[in-house]
Amino acid sequence: MKRAAIRLWTLNKGLLTHGRGLSQGSQYKISEPLHIHQVRDKLREIVGVSTVWRDHVKAMEERKLLHSFLPKSQKVLPPRKMRDSYIEVLLPLGTDPELRDKYVTVQNTVRFGRILEDLDSLGVLVCYMHNRNHSTKMSPLSIVTVLVDKIDMCKHSLSPEQDIKFTGHVSWVGNTSMEVKMKMFQLHNDEKYWPVLDATFVMVARDSENKGPAFVNPLIPENKDEEELFKQGELNKSRRIAFSTSSLLKVAPSSEERNIIHELFLSTLDPKTISFQSRILPPKAVWMEDTKLKSLDICHPQERNVFNRIFGGFLMRKAYELAWATACSFGGSRPYVVTVDDIMFQKPVEVGSLLFLSSQVCFTQDHYIQVRVHSEVSSLDSREHMTTNVFHFTFMSEKEVPLIFPKTYGESMLYLDGQRHFKSMSTPVTLKKDYPVEP
Repeated sequence: MKRAAIRLWTLNKGLLTHGRGLSQGSQYKISEPLHIHQVRDKLREIVGVSTVWRDHVKAMEERKLLHSFLPKSQKVLPPRKMRDSYIEVLLPLGTDPELRDKYVTVQNTVRFGRILEDLDSLGVLVCYMHNRNHSTKMSPLSIVTVLVDKIDMCKHSLSPEQDIKFTGHVSWVGNTSMEVKMKMFQLHNDEKYWPVLDATFVMVARDSENKGPAFVNPLIPENKDEEELFKQGELNKSRRIAFSTSSLLKVAPSSEERNIIHELFLSTLDPKTISFQSRILPPKAVWMEDTKLKSLDICHPQERNVFNRIFGGFLMRKAYELAWATACSFGGSRPYVVTVDDIMFQKPVEVGSLLFLSSQVCFTQDHYIQVRVHSEVSSLDSREHMTTNVFHFTFMSEKEVPLIFPKTYGESMLYLDGQRHFKSMSTPVTLKKDYPVEP
């Protein structure tokens, strides 16, 4: 436990220092935070869609008329500042019992899967605020989440009886993409909001029919802090490119990684036989193939987004809940999430699809459990499965967990990929054990 504890209790100054970045809310004053219900309502208003499912075809046809408002170049768009997209949203769990029931778990904690849904909606709204076009009521842009770059927990004392506040703003832009920084705070007994998590999402702008890319307004930093945030956005982009280039789906493992896999293999050979085929588990270890859990969901219209595809937040919630159940079953105790990272939305999920989720533990160390969730969809009239997402979650268990051992080469690649994601985890943060984060 000692090694894990030392790693866990290291202070992440970037998350806990008050006033760092715009998301702390100390630099800008707003008249009143939005209620969480207003976020989805505003998105429907901006996109111009109906709340009635049977009207979705007509609404999408009307959006075609907005194509003429799309700029031919980014140069003709007025630059924006980070303050222009800054939003605060209130989740009044402490004063709204009906809303609280949607977020509470059987252990009287907050459902983190619901928080993922809220972050996804907030990220989209932030980007629409950055790209506001005052010449038309509805936006000609279709803004979608393309990547959850990182979500770091800085504490897991999430009480369902205290209000939560979200803040967010655009921190970097390219030609058609935007990085959004979001933070979450919870009200404590001292009547102050204390930080809970820090999130970075990447969104892309597409045309009014969601068929091709569209330009976004440039972003101009106003001070040194904002310049640092913008520079970090550039570094994040470079890091993502480097990570993708070195993917194990593209290149062979490094010499160090090959040695790791060989050592794992040798430690599972039966010393009583002289054979590469005879494999046994070392003490306190589990075969990777024995950690799998699967689920199936029908994607109903209720879970659609404003563009009548399945809401990305819903996909994240379902994947997280399956990952949590996997970590709980594997670790033998209720785990809590430490980091969510590198969730790439590869393909949209259509309403009516069958959603297949497969989760498994792919790496462990001390009290940490790295879980990978693979998402596939198929239509009701087709047997073809298509990968839509791969999710990566890092959990921590109260007890030291068994080691994971791969049997096949494919599982060995999953092990190395899990190890890479675990090592990319930001400097662990102070996590107080008041209320474990559960689905």
